[in-house]
Amino acid sequence: MEDLEPFTRKVKGYSIAEFNGGSRFQNGDTLLARITPCLENGKTAFVNVLEPNEIGFGSTEFIVLRGKEGVTDNKFVYYLSISPEFRNVAIKSMTGTSGRQRAQIDAISKWQYHLPPLQEQRELVALLSSLDDKIELNIAINKNLEEMAQALFKKWFVDFEFPNDDGEPYKSSGGEFEDSELGPIPKGWRPGTIGELGEVVGGATPSKKVDAYYTDRGIPWITPKDLSKTTNKYIARGEIDISEEGFNNSSVNLLPRGTVLFSSRAPIGYVAIAKNEVTTNQGFKSVIPLKHIGSEFVYYFLKSNVDTIESRASGSTFKEISGSEMRKVPVLIPPEDVLAKFNEIVEPLGRLIQKCEEENETLSQLRDTLLPKLMSGEIRVPVEQEQVQAQEQEHSIYQPSYNDLPMAAENKADYQI
Repeated sequence: MEDLEPFTRKVKGYSIAEFNGGSRFQNGDTLLARITPCLENGKTAFVNVLEPNEIGFGSTEFIVLRGKEGVTDNKFVYYLSISPEFRNVAIKSMTGTSGRQRAQIDAISKWQYHLPPLQEQRELVALLSSLDDKIELNIAINKNLEEMAQALFKKWFVDFEFPNDDGEPYKSSGGEFEDSELGPIPKGWRPGTIGELGEVVGGATPSKKVDAYYTDRGIPWITPKDLSKTTNKYIARGEIDISEEGFNNSSVNLLPRGTVLFSSRAPIGYVAIAKNEVTTNQGFKSVIPLKHIGSEFVYYFLKSNVDTIESRASGSTFKEISGSEMRKVPVLIPPEDVLAKFNEIVEPLGRLIQKCEEENETLSQLRDTLLPKLMSGEIRVPVEQEQVQAQEQEHSIYQPSYNDLPMAAENKADYQI
């Protein structure tokens, strides 16, 4: 399940293992998470990571959907499965105990819809796929940029191979070291704490009993759950905002643009940079960086030291790092000229990452706006009229049998997807 990202077509990754049960699938299939909260969070993906004729397997919590040859395009089935109408049926069908609810295959299989002709499906898929292709390209670009920045951080601030005055790697070229409480460190560097990188600030939650404290468009208010639904490095707002009234009647802090958000509980370790002024709930210990330190250095330091920070957390039900402990986390502080050189390199990379993320948000909104209109037939893609008429006469409702779907089950119920 962790190899699927929310509302992302591409499977993030996989491992090689001996088959020991679970859902089986092949290229062209759609994996639909059926368990809460994965279904609600949009964990649905199109499989194209296998070799020809190779069979994959995965969680038993996947429902596997496959098109019927000559009737449905496989990618059409994927886009159908992420359409609001389909998702609404699947989510409403969920039953079971709290926290373990699952979508019911029988309810999904009996859902009926108007099926476009095969050629129109392919034209529809081509339009939506062009948007997803660009989204996936931007994700790949950002992955490379992020890896470059992380590698540079490690090289300079962990391996001490930052450039010396002659532009040579410091440690490899015989740079001078001195002893410290953190071990040997480059001359001119000093041990410090997170509290010396910037101001550590917590958050709060306005009373949920007062509806007026919350709004769809007000002051951005972010929770760890918001960060769990995105892989973006930069964030502007969460699922819901708070109103001026909610802000004024709570201990919420307004954090400036560039604040590095760090989730301090449930779980510890989500990290993001605020694109604008934001507030957070109490599940954060955010860092407002000093100007000469910069957001990028703090971001990569926190990303690289989640385990260290978590080791200082406490709590019986779930671990949480307090503000006082967060401030005391050890940091090796480099000279300002080294920080300036680092920021000079990584800040442009960050701007490129942010640009790609914003472009993806626009493309995703466009795709999500078009998707229900295309699926419902409100918007029709142009195809040869003769083909449409011929295929509309042949197929009006798609009713594949259970055997068209590679799902493990005892009963052979008919499917009407």
